[in-house]
Amino acid sequence: MYLFSNLQNIKSNYFSFLISLLPISFIAGNMIININVIILILSCLIIYWKNIFKIQYFFLDKVIIVFFMLIVLTGIYNDFSLYTNYNEFYSYRGKFGTTIKSVFFLKYLFLYFVLRFLIENKNINLNFFLITCLLSSLFVCFDIFYQYVNGKDIFGFETIGRGRRLGGPFGDELIAGGYIQRFSLFSFFALPIMFSDFSKKFSKYLIPIFFSIFVCGLILSGNRMPLLLFVLAVSLIAIFQKQTRKFFIPFIFIFSVIFLVLYNSNNEIRTHFLGFQDKIVKMAIAITKQDIDGDKTPQYLKEFSTFYDTWLMNKYIGGGIKNFRFYCHERKNIDKDNKFICNMHPHNYYLEILTETGLVGFVSVLVMFISVLYLTFIKKYFYLSKLNDDILVIPFIFLFIVEVFPLKSTGSFFTTGNATYLFLIIGILIGLTRKKNSIENKL
Repeated sequence: MYLFSNLQNIKSNYFSFLISLLPISFIAGNMIININVIILILSCLIIYWKNIFKIQYFFLDKVIIVFFMLIVLTGIYNDFSLYTNYNEFYSYRGKFGTTIKSVFFLKYLFLYFVLRFLIENKNINLNFFLITCLLSSLFVCFDIFYQYVNGKDIFGFETIGRGRRLGGPFGDELIAGGYIQRFSLFSFFALPIMFSDFSKKFSKYLIPIFFSIFVCGLILSGNRMPLLLFVLAVSLIAIFQKQTRKFFIPFIFIFSVIFLVLYNSNNEIRTHFLGFQDKIVKMAIAITKQDIDGDKTPQYLKEFSTFYDTWLMNKYIGGGIKNFRFYCHERKNIDKDNKFICNMHPHNYYLEILTETGLVGFVSVLVMFISVLYLTFIKKYFYLSKLNDDILVIPFIFLFIVEVFPLKSTGSFFTTGNATYLFLIIGILIGLTRKKNSIENKL
């Protein structure tokens, strides 16, 4: 009995360790993320191969499976279509290029089920993950501070341009703000969950300190949308979670003071955020006047506008993942004299899903997201359920809401970083809600 219990602890610690490496992997790059994810999936399939496929499949699981199967079928269909109608591009992509990418994308389906299985069966301790998120977020922030002061970060990455945006450990890939927004929120729950007695004494000091560090890091990173999303997530938690409401006014005060100090003391920061305001005004004018293709229309809005005619080319099952840029240049009503070059994707999850998986994929994703919200957010805050007492689920709920928030510009849904993060959050969320006696498993 002792040996069995010890073996279970070894397995649990092993998978907990792999999960805890993910925040670090996001700093290290896509190759490390893929290695981490593949090791996690293969390890679970090897160790629990007798049990993992015996799980009960719920409605949400079936919707997710349908979405991934659609991606593969769309890839196969579009490869034949490209071979028939656009052979030059097909040759450039390589034989069955879209199909191959679609099959490799299936790893995120396995990631979802592996996480769901491990957490539902209590084979993972998420405390390791929480503490890694805390330390990694603090590391990125302090590396940005170091770069801001010295002109280069601790790895030698130099400030790009005049320092309007700082990449920190990400180098010339200016995504540090997105990283802080995605992982720092776990920091506010790491200490209360892991060290409850310590937290009661010091949380009123530590939480505002953490908040100040993360806000400074977000502002100096120059990533404006992640800053807004971070504030949105914190505000939603304060509104819906009564234990956190006491921090709401101090948070607003701290954020206002830090932002105003940095805004007024640094010309580059002031110019950067004024530029954001200017873009919003120009977008509003362009939409009001229905002049999307005008010279003064911001680039982001032009990219959004290219999606519609592109979607019409394959409106039911889409053009296949990562084919947007090609189909965009082949769409009808395109102005051949316009020098505008289509981007790799339309910079919005929902528009990209529409163009690359069509109406069927779009509906599948909507049903998927709504189901996740029902099982987590609705069940926790609008129904009597044992989920009401679960603190650990809170950051995952609101980070999911922020991640799928429709009115924001995003990277590609089908890239390694975004897909890993989204299905990491969904897998953990659903695993937490389906633990024995956690909630009613009716959906």
